[in-house]
Amino acid sequence: MVSIPILWFVFHISKALFSVPAGIVSDRIGRKKVMILAWIVYGLVYLGFAFASQAIHVWVLFVIYGFFYGLSEGTERAWVSDLVEEPRRGTAFGAYYFTIGVGALPASLLLGVLWKTFGVAWAFSFGAVMALIAALLAVILMGNPKRR
Repeated sequence: MVSIPILWFVFHISKALFSVPAGIVSDRIGRKKVMILAWIVYGLVYLGFAFASQAIHVWVLFVIYGFFYGLSEGTERAWVSDLVEEPRRGTAFGAYYFTIGVGALPASLLLGVLWKTFGVAWAFSFGAVMALIAALLAVILMGNPKRR
């Protein structure tokens, strides 16, 4: 139990270390590409959590989970800013955070129900599949918006 706060500390250090380089890459190659990579990383991390069998697996996965957050958090916000004209950005960010907030509770509840009903592997595998589907849909459905 003592290692749990240290594990979260490692996660946040990883997230902080990857955030600036990810922002630079996002500025250079585009938000969509970085977000697709982030969703793939998320899916792979969740698959890792589904089948982790040793403590070292969890430690490594938390570092990679920090990499996902480093890739995604700033990039998502920059993408929102890129997609919406300046006079509407406040509304866009409000809608963005509303959607994140409204989606987080049922997603967490579903993960808990799957975990309790079918076990940890099914719960995390479901999350992984959803992230990988999101990445695939982004590739298929999203055109290349003009960059500013």
